[in-house]
Amino acid sequence: MTDRLSARARETPPSGIRRFFELAEEMDDVISLGVGEPDFSAPWAARTAAIDSLERGRTSYTANRGMRELREAIADRATAYGLEYDPDEEILVTAGASEAVDLAMRALVDPGDTVAVPQPSYISYVPTVTFAGGNALPVPTSVENDFALTYEDLDRAGAADADVLVLCYPNNPTGAVMTERQLADVAAFAREHDLFVLSDEIYAALRYEDEHVSIATLPEMRDRTVVFNGFSKAYAMTGLRLGYALGPADVIDAMNRIHQYTMLSAPTTAQYAALEALDSCEDEVEEMRRAYDRRRRYVISRFNDIGMDCFEAKGAFYVFPECPPGWEDDEAFAEELLQAQNVALVPGSAFGEGGRGHLRVSYATGMAELKEALNRIEAFVEAEAER
Repeated sequence: MTDRLSARARETPPSGIRRFFELAEEMDDVISLGVGEPDFSAPWAARTAAIDSLERGRTSYTANRGMRELREAIADRATAYGLEYDPDEEILVTAGASEAVDLAMRALVDPGDTVAVPQPSYISYVPTVTFAGGNALPVPTSVENDFALTYEDLDRAGAADADVLVLCYPNNPTGAVMTERQLADVAAFAREHDLFVLSDEIYAALRYEDEHVSIATLPEMRDRTVVFNGFSKAYAMTGLRLGYALGPADVIDAMNRIHQYTMLSAPTTAQYAALEALDSCEDEVEEMRRAYDRRRRYVISRFNDIGMDCFEAKGAFYVFPECPPGWEDDEAFAEELLQAQNVALVPGSAFGEGGRGHLRVSYATGMAELKEALNRIEAFVEAEAER
């Protein structure tokens, strides 16, 4: 019966993250540090705006590109990162940032084109390249460089022959960030080899030391970059499915034409919630960011004390510790930890070869659960060392 399926559908592997969630769901008393989702609720003002929009019967389609008032608010918010975009021609509101990524791939990638994807990376990038008919080129990054992408990484991987480059900083799964100087080297590579850049900046508001820098603000990069952002992470609105893309008018227009036939418009209720979030909820975003920062410092310290080397992640809400000495198979470690101590982590290899030997740990959960989970991990590591 599989003959009726397309080759792309047959060859797309199941999510390596989802597999561990399914294992955990079959067990009791599991602490999951694998979910990339805030444990906070969306700000009350945003929820109230969503409720009010429903009570007023605002349940019709919006403009394909999204409500103009929302696009104006997004344009205004983007100026905080030095980005300036025309809300009429250079902004598209989408059903989550994931839809924006998919639309950009299909708008820019022809069959046979090559898309350079730094790894470890968010699990959806490679499949969206495949669905667009392109070829994904893995570009490994290293813990020695705190998983920042370098000119040398790109050159070594053969990215000079690529057509498109994907960036994700602050990074999922590592929590890595990139400085303006580091981004300048990547920008130089993109200009020299004529690469278009897709920059996923969904975690831009969740940096803990320096301010976020977008590669689109660097010289000659605005016209060769699409920036993605949204409301899932910083505003804890994952289930409302709302994101957006910022980019050159011709690319946004092409993305919108695909969007018209596939999604038509982003969820209306979510757009009203997002408009209020941008207008009045920055204090709540800052409170969440501070809470994440406290958890981040605690989790990094505990992993290093346990003997699982963990570089200092400075963004998003993930850390990426190495498996303890004696463990080369990150998937086996995660499975045995889950069975022995009921703690769910995601193997780093789920995010590409560059993640092998590591584990993605989300600290988007309460401090009490984090402490208990790390106590269990420590007990497991000590017990295994004594065997």
